[in-house]
Amino acid sequence: MPVSDSVDREAVGDRSPSGEGLPINELFYSLQGEGTLAGVPSVFVRTSGCNLRCWFCDSYHTSWEPTHAWMSLEEIVAEVEAHAEADHVVLTGGEPLLHERSVALLEALEERGYHTTVETNGTIHREAPIDLASISPKLESSTPTPERDPRSEIPPESGNGERRPEGAVNQGEGEWAERHENDRIDLEALSALVEDYAFQLKFVVTDEGDMPEILELLEELREATSEPIGDDDVLLMPEGATRERLAETRSRVAELAMEHGFRYTPRLHVDLWNDAPET
Repeated sequence: MPVSDSVDREAVGDRSPSGEGLPINELFYSLQGEGTLAGVPSVFVRTSGCNLRCWFCDSYHTSWEPTHAWMSLEEIVAEVEAHAEADHVVLTGGEPLLHERSVALLEALEERGYHTTVETNGTIHREAPIDLASISPKLESSTPTPERDPRSEIPPESGNGERRPEGAVNQGEGEWAERHENDRIDLEALSALVEDYAFQLKFVVTDEGDMPEILELLEELREATSEPIGDDDVLLMPEGATRERLAETRSRVAELAMEHGFRYTPRLHVDLWNDAPET
């Protein structure tokens, strides 16, 4: 797949050789691994391009080293329909709402009766037929720094033989560290997503040091929107893109969920298939 050198909102836009379509990194059938629908057979449509740079990103091939092929909406829908076992589609990324054409794709899926989940970082709001907005606000602990090396999270050789990403630390030391920190929370966009869609707030948590920021953000969001946000709308998910890393984080994150009355969500795809692609 061709590599995209420009992945912020203005640069990626919706341009393709034909002027239509979406930059698709992966399109595959698997089980939903996270959130309230964990375990549901699903077709995943993964767009490429992201406006943030989480150091622990488990889909670095859509952000730090983005790759994609342009696919028309007709091609994407045909691929989805080829997986007749599933009536649930997960639009993910990267950040899928970066692309205006994602709205047209969601409309086409709604017309065909699919239930759709959109995995979003919560910084962009679009009007679209979304059945579940899976909103994952990024905490300060996601910001890339020289001490937070994405390459430490991905083995020298992953299970599918792919090399870990290179150069991410150098990118994180300068421009992306500042951009990510400035852009990772957009309270207006978060409020609009919560008000317009059935939602879950899914936080990637490393340890108890993340909890004060989560509690503060929830307080601000509850004040900013008229939509009630219950504790059962809040999901804590352990940080980790490999089984080894999850073994270090899952128990303490589960204990934090119990302590605060929030929900715990696993990462089933990591437990089942480690860091293999298309899972």
